[in-house]
Amino acid sequence: MRRRDFMKIIGGAAAGWPLAAQAQQPAVPIVGLLHGGAPEAFASRTAALRQGLSELGFVEGRNVAIEYRWANNDHHRLPEMAADLVNRRVNVIAAPGGGSGAITVAKAATTTIPIVFSTGFDPVQLGYVASLNRPGGNVTGVNDMNGLLTLKRLGILFELLPQATRFAVLINPGAPEFESVRMEVKAASIAGGRQIDIVHATTNREIETAFASMAQERIEALAVHTNPFFNSRRIQLITLAAHHHLPTIYPWREAPEVGGLIFYGTSGAEEYRQVGIYVGRVLMGEKPADLPVIRATRFELVINLQTARTLGIDVPPTLLASADEVIE
Repeated sequence: MRRRDFMKIIGGAAAGWPLAAQAQQPAVPIVGLLHGGAPEAFASRTAALRQGLSELGFVEGRNVAIEYRWANNDHHRLPEMAADLVNRRVNVIAAPGGGSGAITVAKAATTTIPIVFSTGFDPVQLGYVASLNRPGGNVTGVNDMNGLLTLKRLGILFELLPQATRFAVLINPGAPEFESVRMEVKAASIAGGRQIDIVHATTNREIETAFASMAQERIEALAVHTNPFFNSRRIQLITLAAHHHLPTIYPWREAPEVGGLIFYGTSGAEEYRQVGIYVGRVLMGEKPADLPVIRATRFELVINLQTARTLGIDVPPTLLASADEVIE
C-alpha cells in the first residue's frame, strides 16, 4: 500500500472519531414550557421553576434544555405551540398557570409525553387527573388552591369593611372555572346578606371600563380572581384601584409589595418551584401516574398598611394580628 493511500485511510477514520464519540454521549433532555401568559410577567416564577429543577441536579444550559412557548395572553396560539413541542419530542411538558388553558391544550396534544401542571382549582373536577393520590395517565402536578379562595378573600374584605354592603369580584369570563366561581359568589351573596357583583374583563381596555363602572356603581371593595391575564396586568389593576380609591384584595404575593392593599393566598414562586421539582423527578424516571398531586397547605395574608391609610381605612386589630406580614 502506498503511503499516500495509507494516510487517506487514517485521515478518514480520524474524521469520523469525533462524530462517533458525540453520538455515544447521552442526549440532553428537553423540557417544554407551555404558558398562556407573557414572559416578563412571570420572570420570577420561571426562575423558581428552574430552581426546582436545579435542586434535583438539572441546570439549564448544562444538562437540560428548556424550550419556552409563551402565548402572550393570546390563548388561541396555545394549540399550535403544544403541537410544536410534541413534534420536537420534548421529554416533559411543564404547564404552570392553570387558568391559561395550557393544561387542557397539552393534554389534547399528547397522551404519552409527561405533563406537569399547576392549577389553582380542583384538578380532578377539571378532568386533569383521575385522583389526587393516583393521577393516572401522563399528567400530574401542583394544586396551589388559589382559585378556590375567592370566598375567603371576600370574607377578609367583609372583616376589613364591616359596614360595607356592595362588593365585586373581577373575573376573566374566558377562564374554564368561570361558571363555578359565579355560582360560589352568588351563594356567598345570599348567605352573607351583601351584594356581590361579578365584573368581567378580558382585555386592558375592559379592565379600565370595569373600574370606571365599579366607581359609578359605588362598589365599596373588590376581590380580583386569579388568572394569568390579570397577573400580567397586576400593575394596571393596582394603579386603577388606587386611582378609584377602591379597596382591593389580590391573589398574588407581589401585589402589596408594589402598593396593592391586601394579598391572601399561596406563594406563586413556591408553586413554580414545586413544578420544577416534579419535572426533575420525571426526568429521573418517575412516572406522572405515580406522583400524587401536591396540594398547598400554607396560606399567607399580607397587608400594606400605608395603602390602607391612603384609602382612609382603619384595619381591625384582629385582622392585623392574623397577618403574616404587615408592610408599613
